[in-house]
Amino acid sequence: QVQLVESGGGLVQPGGSLRLSCAASKSIFSFNAMGWFRQAPGKQRDLVAGITSSGDLNFVDSVKGRFTITRDNAKNTMYLQMNSLKPEDTAVYYCAAGTSEGMDYWGRGTLVTVSS
Repeated sequence: QVQLVESGGGLVQPGGSLRLSCAASKSIFSFNAMGWFRQAPGKQRDLVAGITSSGDLNFVDSVKGRFTITRDNAKNTMYLQMNSLKPEDTAVYYCAAGTSEGMDYWGRGTLVTVSS
């Protein structure tokens, strides 16, 4: 069993930046796929960005050019750097880990609010 804990959320003004972290209780080296998902009020949870063990990246169109995803296997941590934030980025952000077939482990989420 692996626990994932997100941190770094908060309130930020439009145009601002935040960096989310996802710390794992065990090595993330074996996870073929990891990703960040988000769920806005009244909406389903959707993939924001994904990263594979080989470094392949995947982003939803709405965040391309603004968000960056990285993973540090030595620190068992994944990051999401979010720049040029918009009000529509407001959501609870979840990290997840698993394989290309699906995510097996989920964090509890961290709230990101983009508002002036």
